[in-house]
Amino acid sequence: MLFRIAADAVLVLHLGFIVFALFGAVLAVRWRWLPLVHLPAAAWGFFIEISGRVCPLTDLENDFRLRAGQAGYRADFIEHYLLGVIYPSGLTREVQYSLAGVVLVVNAAIYTWLLWRGAFVARHRRSG
Repeated sequence: MLFRIAADAVLVLHLGFIVFALFGAVLAVRWRWLPLVHLPAAAWGFFIEISGRVCPLTDLENDFRLRAGQAGYRADFIEHYLLGVIYPSGLTREVQYSLAGVVLVVNAAIYTWLLWRGAFVARHRRSG
């Protein structure tokens, strides 16, 4: 029972990490120090997708599931939990490249907006 709870906790943590890697830049509006944490997380997510590797959290969750007497899974987190909903045909290298591109584009857009916003606010403070 304890290993099943641990596996579910890793699953929730993994999903949270993915959401943070994708959209964490939005939180930088509130906390200016957050890019110091978010940019490495986004880079890791990009690296995992572009390299085709499996995130260590997937292995950890599988280990806990096997210890709990449940079946683990062979694919990575995205393929096992999300890809079947988003891309029913399965995970291919092209899909992984697309996912890496989404991480890159979303974060670049948010950080560009934050930098533009900061420059805009600074200009108005000087002129006002």
